[in-house]
Amino acid sequence: MRRKGLVLAVSAAPRTSSGTSDPTTASAPDFGNAVALVCRECGTRVPLGPSFACLECFGPLEIAYEFPEITREQIEAGPANIWRYAPLLPVPADVASRPNLEPGLTKLVRAENLARELGVTGGLYVKDDSGNPTHSFKDRPVSQALEAARAFGFDTLSCSSTGNLAGAVAAAAARAGLKSCVFIPSDLEQAKQVVAAAYGGHLVAIKGNYDDVNRFCTELIGDEIGENWGFVNVNLRPYYAEGSKTLAYEICEQLGWRLPDNLVIPIASGSQLTKIDKGLQDLIKLGLVEEKPYKIFGAQAKGCSPVSTAYKAGHDVIRPVRPDTIVKSLAIGNPADAPYVLDIARRTGGAVEDATDDEVRDAMRLLARTEGIFAETAGGTTLGVTRKLIADGRIDPAEETVVLNTGDGLKTLDAIADTTGATAVIDPTLDSFREAGLA
Repeated sequence: MRRKGLVLAVSAAPRTSSGTSDPTTASAPDFGNAVALVCRECGTRVPLGPSFACLECFGPLEIAYEFPEITREQIEAGPANIWRYAPLLPVPADVASRPNLEPGLTKLVRAENLARELGVTGGLYVKDDSGNPTHSFKDRPVSQALEAARAFGFDTLSCSSTGNLAGAVAAAAARAGLKSCVFIPSDLEQAKQVVAAAYGGHLVAIKGNYDDVNRFCTELIGDEIGENWGFVNVNLRPYYAEGSKTLAYEICEQLGWRLPDNLVIPIASGSQLTKIDKGLQDLIKLGLVEEKPYKIFGAQAKGCSPVSTAYKAGHDVIRPVRPDTIVKSLAIGNPADAPYVLDIARRTGGAVEDATDDEVRDAMRLLARTEGIFAETAGGTTLGVTRKLIADGRIDPAEETVVLNTGDGLKTLDAIADTTGATAVIDPTLDSFREAGLA
């Protein structure tokens, strides 16, 4: 086993009013083509349930499937959101008929202006997930987790969050008629706090960083207070994580059912990167895309770069760090999926790199100036790293590259507010305009 010391938390079935489990009154949940939970370390298989850690080795659990034949035409005939990929996810066939945020099918922007700026000739795309309902990619995994919460009979949706997830959980719960209680670090960007609070659930700020918040939630889920709660990134994590596969499905479909040469993906917990790789492998195995080599690159902020540091040192495990960066959405000092990110970067011939806060700010302005996309700091991190990878030859400019923007810059205005503003302040006269040198 690769890791030790993982805290095991397995949620019991929702309780009756008398406080006892009542499995006889609940129908079996329908998870479509999903058939089991399987340990990523030892391969142990267990029945589908609200669990995330293996009882044999404490390794993380993920969803295993038995897929029937699935065609491109079947997918293209589906709804214009992530549920067009329902046969590839742990959801019932009628999932699209339920109240849900319906995220997905966000724009894949061919970034020709940016490509010229960076010297890319093989095609450069930005997968802009700021167009989701709460303006971040988190709507994808949260919508998936919501369906699992419904299946298991939970009445409260919860999470530990660096910001975007809190808003996505609160919104999804409101749409589904569930209660919500989300937990964030107390120094989170004000805009993200406002967004999360606006949906009417409980927003709890905890003194400390994300890792402190996550430890608290792990304790809470083992307490009677959290018995009927679905923590999307704890006891529902195997289901939640599968939602990120839809980014891979969409990118390939939008490219005309083919794999790109390179993908550059931000790293917080690392789950998004690992599930995008899993999604690409799904498409290959099902014959929906032609198999060919592709490279996956991970992007971190310099002030919270344990995976990048381990990659550069040739290590298989990371040393946790205390985050110190403006990129709060990626500020996880002990990323749960870090070992698997390292495996994927090395297996595909990619890399893990980091960008300084100044490089993040500059990349945010560059993307806005060239393509009209205002990315949050995570998107600035990904583009900042992409520039480095192209400049030093690790990404071939003659190859096709997809860069992920996972959130809206309106949520992280503070990052560039001090250096971005009015070009000039003038009187309402033509003479004043000329004197400002703008005519």
